[in-house]
Amino acid sequence: MAQRDYYEVLGLKKGASADEIKRAYRKLAVKYHPDKNPGNKEAEERFKEINEAYAVLSDPQKKEQFDQFGSTNFHQRFSQEDIFRGFNVDDMFRDQGFGTDDIFSRIFGDAMRRQRGGRGRPAARGEDFSMELQVTFRDAYDGAEKRVAFMRDGSREELSVKVLAGIENGARLRVAGRGGPGRMGGPSGDLYLTVLVSADPLFQREGNDIVLNHEVRFSEAVLGGQIEVPTMQGTKRIRIPAGIQSGTKVRLKGLGFPLMGGAGRGDMYVRVAVHVPEKLTARQRELVEQLAAEGL
Repeated sequence: MAQRDYYEVLGLKKGASADEIKRAYRKLAVKYHPDKNPGNKEAEERFKEINEAYAVLSDPQKKEQFDQFGSTNFHQRFSQEDIFRGFNVDDMFRDQGFGTDDIFSRIFGDAMRRQRGGRGRPAARGEDFSMELQVTFRDAYDGAEKRVAFMRDGSREELSVKVLAGIENGARLRVAGRGGPGRMGGPSGDLYLTVLVSADPLFQREGNDIVLNHEVRFSEAVLGGQIEVPTMQGTKRIRIPAGIQSGTKVRLKGLGFPLMGGAGRGDMYVRVAVHVPEKLTARQRELVEQLAAEGL
C-alpha cells in the first residue's frame, strides 16, 4: 500500500480534532465497506487505506509520532502490526448493520489476525520493558529530545522521546505499546524509561531551585559590591551586601528549574564562601597585620 498522508486519506487537514477524524472515518468506511462493494477491488483498497489512517490518527501516541515524523519516517518506525495494535471498530460497524467477523482478517491478513486473536483463544498482554535514559543537567533544565534504541521481538528499534524541561532525576517516562508483543491478539506491553540526570560541575539542584557555591574575596565580603556569577541563563551581575558571612545565600528569582505541569520556575541561590588565601605576599601580610591591630 502506498504511503499516503493519513490526513489526506480521510480528506482532512493536519491538526484535525478527534471528532473530525472520527466523523470522516465513519463516513468513508461505510461508503467503501466490502459489504457495500462486493467484488470491487478498488473499493477494498480504499477501505484498507481508510482503516490504516484511522488506526493511526485515532490513537494519540501514534498520531503524535505521525505528526512529528511524517509519513515516510513513521513507516520506518511502525510496522503494519504496530499500526493496528489495539485497533477495534467492531461496534461502530455493528451499529451500521455490517458484519465484522472475517472482513478485517481477510483484508489485512496476519497483522490484523494476530490483533484479533481468533475465537476462544485467550489474549495476553506483552511484558513491560524497562531502560535507563541518561540526560544532562542542561537537558533537564531546557528540555530535550533523545533517541532511544532497544531490542524488541528480536529486532532493533529506535524512537524519539521528549524530555520535558524541569524533569527530575529518577522520573519514569512511559512509552505506550513499545514493550513486548502481546500474545494471541493481546496488547503490547509498555516501555518505561527511568531518567538519570547527570551531575553538573557548577550547579546543584534542590527541588526546583539551583544552588551555586561561589567564593568571594575577603575584601568583597567586608565591603560588599557587584560580582559576576554563572547561571544556567548566562553570566549575571549580582550585588552582595557589605559584611556578608560565609554560607549566606543570595537569591536570584526565577532562574531555577521550570515547574513540571505548571507555570513558573524555581529560584537560583548563590551560596557565598569567603576565600581565605593560603599564601600572602609580603605587602598583603603587612596589611592584614595592620587590620588585625585595628581589631579585624
